[in-house]
Amino acid sequence: MSTLDVELNGEAVHDIDAPDSFVTDGPFPVVLDNSGRSTHVHLHFDDDLDRVARVEEGNHFVADEATRRVHVSTADVDEPVRGKLKVVTGYGSNTRYVDVRIDPSPESSNESVAVDETLSAPPERAPEAPRGQRAVNALDRLVQRGGTAGAALGLVAIAAGVALALVVDSLLVSVAVGLALMIALGAVLLAVT
Repeated sequence: MSTLDVELNGEAVHDIDAPDSFVTDGPFPVVLDNSGRSTHVHLHFDDDLDRVARVEEGNHFVADEATRRVHVSTADVDEPVRGKLKVVTGYGSNTRYVDVRIDPSPESSNESVAVDETLSAPPERAPEAPRGQRAVNALDRLVQRGGTAGAALGLVAIAAGVALALVVDSLLVSVAVGLALMIALGAVLLAVT
């Protein structure tokens, strides 16, 4: 991967030292190496390059004597694309232009993708299992998901609730147990689907 190195604040405040030209055949980083005080750097591609190269953010803060890597993504091109990268520091007080050329990638120009005709056909659905087998499959999925302990505790809780409702003989307790049964049934259905 090619790297575009840019030195900031090298000889003077807001100084920009960058190569006159840069050539790449794919994505690349712009390495902003700050030799002095913290600064803001603005990166901008001209119209020709802007169609095939992208920087997520145009403005970048580089701390005192720090280095910041800015990723530039590029689109696949069929023929070389030329343009300028504008590098600005000091809120416009200093500007430097780099001639950039993006060449076709060697991998993309030699590769072809074969498409099988079966990809356009809808997937075949498995035949539906008989009703009894579906229940067995649902219980099997519940056990495979580790729901055996939860199912056993749920059954014990339901049995205790039904026993309590029969012993107390209260409408409120019967409604509460019925509600608990519906919640338990819903949980079991969620667990097996």
